[in-house]
Amino acid sequence: MRVKLDGGTITFLPAFGASRKTCRLATTFNTQKQAFSYLQKHRTEFERMARVRLASGELEDGIIVLSLL
Repeated sequence: MRVKLDGGTITFLPAFGASRKTCRLATTFNTQKQAFSYLQKHRTEFERMARVRLASGELEDGIIVLSLL
């Protein structure tokens, strides 16, 4: 999984078989370190949610959007 932090938003690229799809997670954490730590601890659950959204076609401009807000 590749991760990019931007303010309260984390962009990561979970693997879906042989391919990867961009996933954006909006958070309310005060620091990027807190947001990244939370993502790492709950990575499996976020990847599961991303797969469900991808399978149902819930994309915004080709990106899977998740939110903790």
